[in-house]
Amino acid sequence: MRTFGVNFDQYYLESSLYTDGSVDRVVADLSKAGKTYESEGALWLKSTDYGDDKDRVMRKSDGGYTYFVPDVAYHVSKWTRGYHQVINIQGSDHHGTISRVRAGIQGMSEVHSWDIPKDYPSYVLHKMVTVLKNGEEVKISKRAGSYVTVRDLIEWSGGINDSMTEQEAQDALRRGRDAVRFFLVSRKADTEFVFDIDLALKQNDENPVFYVQYAHARICSILRQWGGDVAALGQVDVSPLEGRAADELMRRLSEFPNMLAEAAKELTPHATAFYLRDLAGDFHSFYNSDRVLVDDESLKLARLALLSATRQVLANGLDLLGVQAPEKM
Repeated sequence: MRTFGVNFDQYYLESSLYTDGSVDRVVADLSKAGKTYESEGALWLKSTDYGDDKDRVMRKSDGGYTYFVPDVAYHVSKWTRGYHQVINIQGSDHHGTISRVRAGIQGMSEVHSWDIPKDYPSYVLHKMVTVLKNGEEVKISKRAGSYVTVRDLIEWSGGINDSMTEQEAQDALRRGRDAVRFFLVSRKADTEFVFDIDLALKQNDENPVFYVQYAHARICSILRQWGGDVAALGQVDVSPLEGRAADELMRRLSEFPNMLAEAAKELTPHATAFYLRDLAGDFHSFYNSDRVLVDDESLKLARLALLSATRQVLANGLDLLGVQAPEKM
């Protein structure tokens, strides 16, 4: 996960919910408040009171708890520790657990007079990822214990091989991490996704992460070629800008703040990746349409200012996704 660019602030052991008595306390609180009943030797939660399609077993006839009970205890712990916005990222096969977990949480909310929202916690459910390598599907089977790790994806996407020097391998790891992060965040959670290793290895416009990174690097190259004070471009008069390509690029830049706000609100980070691809496309169209380093000083500065703004938004967006914004490629 560190290779992927993800660090855990805290690991939480499910077993601790049993050893510290959290699970027993949840069941006792719900039972004392009349939120449960016994039938057929089992203890049932009245989850239909909270919108579930049927009541759910909490404690089985053999005395063991069903698997959603520690989930309720865990989220009660989250709430009491001050985490009032929680996002669970799980596989789509966990869809059936959402209503029963929320029912247990709402029962605890009533017992303790907490103001827990009915949609707490939020859920993002992902479908499986299919991996293609050398044009063939990599066989994955949970039952057989065969799987592809994130590190596998990173190493494959970076093209790592035994003949590389240590520095070359580190550079390849970074390229692979960029590709994997961008590819995975580019998918909508509820859609099937094919991760094509061969595409991730391509250094051309077919590869979306290369396409976006190359746009950033090309702008950096133009600014270096110009050689002026980039910071001063923020004060440049951009009124000389005209033409469809410039208009579309400026319009796309103006959409960035609202796009981010909406992506955060709707838990749709893929919107950021989609936006960056569109922005890179608008830049390339502008670059092919309007020469930047022209003799007309005011027009040149206006176009450079537009490129500088585009470079900044590309860098900001890539940084949010944990992907590098290279200055040279």
